[in-house]
Amino acid sequence: MTDANDPGEQPPEDATFRIRREASGGIAGLRRSVGKAWRERKWLRRFSYVCLAGLVGLTGFWVVLTRDMPDAGKLLEYQPPLPTMVRGMDGEIVYSYARERRVQLRYVDFPRPLVNAFLSAEDRTFWSHGGVDIGGLAGAVVDYASKYGTGVRAKGGSTITQQVAKNILIGDEYSVTRKLKEMVLARRIEGVLTKQQILELYLNEIPLGRRSFGVQAASRAYFDRDVEDLTLSQAAFLAILPRAPEVYGRRKNEARAIERRNWVLDQMVRNGWATEQAAAAAKAEPLGLVTQRGNAYEPSNGYFVEEVRRRLIDRYGEKAEDGPNSVYAGGLWVRTSLDTAMQKAVRDALRAGLLRYHGNRGWVGPIAHLDDLENWQSQLVVANKTVDYKDWRVGVILEAPAAGTGSGRIGFSDGDIGTLTNIPERARAGDLVTAAPLGGGAWALRGVPEVSGGMVIEQPATGRIVAMQGGFDSGLDSFNRAVQAERQPGSTIKPFVYATALQNGMTPATQVLDGTFCVFQGAGLGNKCFRNFGGAGGSGSHTMRWGLEQSRNLMTVRVANDVGMKKVTRTFHNVGIGDYKSYLSFALGAGETTVARMINAYAALANNGVQFSGSVIDYVQDRNGKVIWRADRGQCDACNMAQWDGKPMPRVQRKGKQVLDAATAYQVVHMLEGVVTRGTAERLRDLKLPLFGKTGTTNGPTDVWFMGGNQDYVGGVYMGYDSPRSLGGYAQGGRIAAPIFKDVVEATRDRWTSQPFVAPAGIRMVRIDRVTGKRVMGAEPGDEPKAAVIWEAFKPDTEPRQYTAEDEFTRRRDALVAQIRNAREVRERAAAVHHGDTGNFAEQQGGVY
Repeated sequence: MTDANDPGEQPPEDATFRIRREASGGIAGLRRSVGKAWRERKWLRRFSYVCLAGLVGLTGFWVVLTRDMPDAGKLLEYQPPLPTMVRGMDGEIVYSYARERRVQLRYVDFPRPLVNAFLSAEDRTFWSHGGVDIGGLAGAVVDYASKYGTGVRAKGGSTITQQVAKNILIGDEYSVTRKLKEMVLARRIEGVLTKQQILELYLNEIPLGRRSFGVQAASRAYFDRDVEDLTLSQAAFLAILPRAPEVYGRRKNEARAIERRNWVLDQMVRNGWATEQAAAAAKAEPLGLVTQRGNAYEPSNGYFVEEVRRRLIDRYGEKAEDGPNSVYAGGLWVRTSLDTAMQKAVRDALRAGLLRYHGNRGWVGPIAHLDDLENWQSQLVVANKTVDYKDWRVGVILEAPAAGTGSGRIGFSDGDIGTLTNIPERARAGDLVTAAPLGGGAWALRGVPEVSGGMVIEQPATGRIVAMQGGFDSGLDSFNRAVQAERQPGSTIKPFVYATALQNGMTPATQVLDGTFCVFQGAGLGNKCFRNFGGAGGSGSHTMRWGLEQSRNLMTVRVANDVGMKKVTRTFHNVGIGDYKSYLSFALGAGETTVARMINAYAALANNGVQFSGSVIDYVQDRNGKVIWRADRGQCDACNMAQWDGKPMPRVQRKGKQVLDAATAYQVVHMLEGVVTRGTAERLRDLKLPLFGKTGTTNGPTDVWFMGGNQDYVGGVYMGYDSPRSLGGYAQGGRIAAPIFKDVVEATRDRWTSQPFVAPAGIRMVRIDRVTGKRVMGAEPGDEPKAAVIWEAFKPDTEPRQYTAEDEFTRRRDALVAQIRNAREVRERAAAVHHGDTGNFAEQQGGVY
């Protein structure tokens, strides 16, 4: 029997219990060991604190680093700033508004050699890495450490994905923090976009110098060709630009650029993306950079597209922060009413008119002046003055003879320097001038006319302005005199005085006295009298038609007085000419207006009194093609019918404003045809087209005008000095302005219809005696300009009665009375001059003839 207290004999221990006991003892022992070490060893405690602080700091740094980091997913909806593209009425691109060169292409549009050139130069492992190239990063870290504190910027070591993050999302700040953000974003971008999408963004957005962003814009800037037309050598050159575009793109650094280009070609061979033979041939090519691109767009459109730009900025803003459809970032597509052929004809005709008047006056002064000639080429480029006339160029006088004789030197924006001849004495070094080549590096000074003007052509049925010229050349002066110059319109305003009379009971055959007309202005001032053109007196009673054809001031002011100037100025307001006070001098064109407003008023006459706002833009589309604005807002409900109802095709009804009675408008146009046939614009008669028109000449004379056209087009032009002064006593609208309009018609003859004006319903055509305005029976109107019998337009029940002997007696009596009055007027005028008072009311009120 065994004793239970005998230690020599124990039952077997459970294995599980033993393992737990031993493990428990080990953990406890470990705790005791660690605790003992923690108490006895200070370095362990310090090391642990440092590790903990580092972990907390790293976590905090990560939070701070990524807190404001952009969302890489935004790149899926990224819309780069794009220029606004402008089209003419035929749909062809005529201009673009861009401060940076940008053209967006799809990935499939990039030529494979160009893509491989950029990969060879920037990121040869692009297709395999995940956004960050570890080898390139290590090299960048070493380079940064070696250059730290020297002020020299280390190489980037960035992949193409990192460059996309930098260029689009976080900017180009030079710091370690930015580099870390760039790496994090690159990893995220690789998870959002495909490699092709990343390359598309990169090749469209990379800055490459010469204000170019993206390879297509750079290809145009450096080689003036599209990317699909680039040679291997040219593609390799573009690939070197991301590193230092302002260095490699300059002529003085051509050797460095060639060396770097050849390195890229070698890398392409190494990567298997080009053969050795092709690379060798590419290395043998010169860079072939263009120093100055030719005009991408037709320069004659300058004033027109500038007016389009001004209106777009008013509506959508200029910069990206102004809204999503801004002019310089929104990528708008704008369809305009520009007729390029008509525009060129208008530009050439106005220039020819200005040069005819300028004659042999020669050089009248500089375009501008540079005070400092040390950096004259840069200043000349910044001045951005150009001229598109013959072979003229704008340059700066670098050296002028002291005595104003002999030859000097002239410099141009491309750096060329030539000899300048015929330098006048008043020319100085630093003057910007126009010059024409003589050959052999010699240039001759040329004078731009000091006189200027503006012209507009508009379609009456739509209000669309098809051509606009605001001066000699938009490259020399952007001030658009067609829409911005406020000038007195002279006699071109008279048709609207007569229109007011026609709407208030008068007819084209109404007799009006062409005689002295004075206004009493109080005891201190006495009578102030109006005059006809050239100071002529009256000639008796005549028809209103004759008064308008011959532009008689005395008849016009008498008509305005009889009708009431308040009614006349209301007509001026209704047709959009301007808002004037009810002074009689405004009936002769004393108020200021613009060519564009006047031509829009004449368009209402040609369109039977219906007026559309003068527009240069048909419609605007956003970058995605959606129409966001249109000039024609007419309704066409039937256009959306589910099924055709068998009736005539529905048409969009344009919404014009009836500003004049249709019959009145036609009567005025019919009278103005007489101005061309036998009046002050008869020099247009040999065009043999149904045209109406009116000339105008202001006091001085300081401005000369012509307005006219037909039912398809109306055109208006004025000419004068920007700071008004006399054009000379011989200057008249019919002599100077009308020939400009004639040149336009001759250059675009196929645009002008030979169909006669169509009268509106209710107009009655009656045969009348042209001189007396009385009805004629038994005689037919003749074809000669001054036929005794003519057709005249009347409203119902306003036709004149037949001419009688009593009418002849009255006519002769009025003529005799007018002669007596003229003689008395001559004596009074002489006495007024003797006492120092011209007695000319029109002069004192700013009046015109």
